Amino acid sequence: MSAMPSARPRISARIPVLAAATVAASVLLPGMSPGAQAATAGEQALKVAAAKQGSPYQYGATGPNRFDCSGLTLYSFKRIGKQLPRTAADQYNATRHLSAGSRQVGDLVFFHSGSNVYHVGIYAGNNRIWHAPKPGRTVSMEKIWTGSVWYGRVR
Repeated sequence: MSAMPSARPRISARIPVLAAATVAASVLLPGMSPGAQAATAGEQALKVAAAKQGSPYQYGATGPNRFDCSGLTLYSFKRIGKQLPRTAADQYNATRHLSAGSRQVGDLVFFHSGSNVYHVGIYAGNNRIWHAPKPGRTVSMEKIWTGSVWYGRVR
């Protein structure tokens, strides 16, 4: 009795099929592609801000050694190639607005009283932000201290 040919193709015959499946998966499932593991712009900006820990607050300062709140966010995003306006209110107007449930590390957190935006920081996760708080303080990470915040993502 002669041996029946195997119903399974040899591995060398399957390699082109596997390669095509891998390419298709990376196109159809972009979240699974190698590029998906790269840090987002917000995460990169957060690292820039965190590296400025201990830098003194100075009203109107935009770095590299002293900052006010919007100066820190402006500086951090500029270092990674993103542009933001100068003030916290203008930065809010320039971002894509988000719900608290949609916020991600690296998004901007805008503190407001009514419709007036008065402070901004970069979301670090776990209800914390990196920011330049006020005169006499330095760039630091701190818990969000109020519920009167809005969120925005830099485009």
